[in-house]
Order: sequence, then C-alpha cells, then structure tokens
Amino acid sequence: MLFYITDDDEVVRSMLAQIIEDEELGEVAGESEDGAMIDENILNMLNIDILLIDLLMPNRDGLETIRQLQSQFKGKIVMISQVESKELIAEAYSLGSEYYILKPINRIEVLTILQKVIEKIQLEKSIQDIHKSLHTILKLDHSPKKQQGPKEKNIRNSGQFLLNELGIAGENGSKDLLDVLEFLDQNPQIHSLNNRMPTLKEIFKYLATSRLGISASDAELIKEIKATEQRVRRAIYQALNQLASLGLADYSNWKFENYASKFFDFTSVRTKMTELKNGSLPATPLPRINTKKFIQVLYFEAQRLQAEDS
Repeated sequence: MLFYITDDDEVVRSMLAQIIEDEELGEVAGESEDGAMIDENILNMLNIDILLIDLLMPNRDGLETIRQLQSQFKGKIVMISQVESKELIAEAYSLGSEYYILKPINRIEVLTILQKVIEKIQLEKSIQDIHKSLHTILKLDHSPKKQQGPKEKNIRNSGQFLLNELGIAGENGSKDLLDVLEFLDQNPQIHSLNNRMPTLKEIFKYLATSRLGISASDAELIKEIKATEQRVRRAIYQALNQLASLGLADYSNWKFENYASKFFDFTSVRTKMTELKNGSLPATPLPRINTKKFIQVLYFEAQRLQAEDS
C-alpha cells in the first residue's frame, strides 16, 4: 500500500510514517504540510492508495481539500484531527473519508484503523477482479438471448439488492422505494435540471397519481401521499436500526462501514447505537430521518450497480 500524509505538524507526519513502516503496512510515498500543496494529479501520479490528511491546516483545510479531490482521487481518505466536533466528523464522512483518527496520535488506534482500510481496499479489489472475470466470460457469450428483451439488471433489481443489504427488503415501504427509483430512472430530465433531485412532495405526488389515476380527488391523493410517506419513513428507520445493530455488534462489519455513513447522518447512527446499547426507547416513535438523502443515495448506488454490471 502507498500512503500520502498531509499535516502541518512535522512531528505527527513523522510518527505516522514510522508506524506505517514499523508495522509494514506499506510505504509513505509522499508528505506535505498543507492541503493546498496536493491535488489529484500528484496523488494519482504516485498511485496513492491511502491519504491521511489533517482536518485543520493554515491555508487549505482537510475538508476543503477532500472536496477538491472528491471526483478524481480514487484512493481512500483517513481524516486526522484533535477536534471532536460531531458536525465536522459527519461532514468528513459525507465527503468520503473512510475513518477518523484523533490526536494525540495513538499507535494502536492508527494501526487498527489503517489495517481496516487496507482490508477494505483488498476486498474491493477482489470484488473488482471477480466482476472483470465475469464480464470477460459474458462477453464470450454471443447467444441471441442476450440481444432480446430489456437489460438484465434494471434499476429495480439494483434497488432490491441494496434493500436486501440494508435488511429492509421485506418492509412495506420497500415497494414504494423501488417505485421511486423507477420514477427517477425513467424521468432523468426531472432531476438533471439544475442538478437537483425532485422534492419529496413531487416524488410522492407522482406515485399517488400513477397509482390512483389522474381522475382521483385531492382528498384521495393526499391520503395516498401520507400513507406512502409513512411507509417509506418506517422502512428507512428500520434500515437505520439494522445498521446500528450491526455496528454495535462489530464496528468493523463491512455493511456497517459501507452503508451507515452513506445513507445516514453520523449523529443519527451514533444516537441509535447508544439507544440499542442502553436498551432505551427513542424519545419519539420515529426520530428525525433525512428521507430525501436516503432516497438520493439509494438512487445513485443503484445506478452505480447498474453501471458495474452493464
């Protein structure tokens, strides 16, 4: 594994490099003292697998640097900081940071986290190799059946796989979520305009109208919209519950690591884990959940799966 360390503290850079080399985790291919000194070209040219970057730096901080790298750098990112702000940590996760190392540097913590990141990279590479092998085999099959009918992997199939992964395929709201994916997939012009997703109101109104017909009364539409929204929220809440349970049992669980920070806010996941750990009931039947974020991530992940299997 090739590492790159960005931190304005030379002592921290030296400590991290020493841990990486002493534990034979890989090689430190480069260092810098500020985010402004790196870009995706440097990292890609050096074939960096893991970037360790400080949150707070004088010229360009870690969060801003990750934003700059987000679309081009394909390696993993580990944030480093002495700041324990939940908001900043949550933003780091949302931007693609894999883990968060707190200062002062603790050798065991660094070793544990970097080993997990390395294991994840190796797992992803193994999966990619399998996909490539399958793709090569399928390309050799020129049977007429492949020329007929729709794509083998449509958006509903991809969505169904993700709902299975999240443990909510059997929930009432799962069909509603699949209908939402189909709506977004069949109407790309709606969410391509101004690069925005439709509002929840627009999504649920479309579902209600498609189910009841354009002749349905306003009262019937409102009733169907509310019922759909409630089913979807309950399904999303169950996904949160499932992921929190996985994280509580094993923080390094692959599904927890891969999905929790994508589909939910860091604070929501931690709160639910605390509730489960203490055996306490939530203050309200359904806590505040970002339904639109969940739907958006579900759609983008389903699209990604489609692209991989096409």
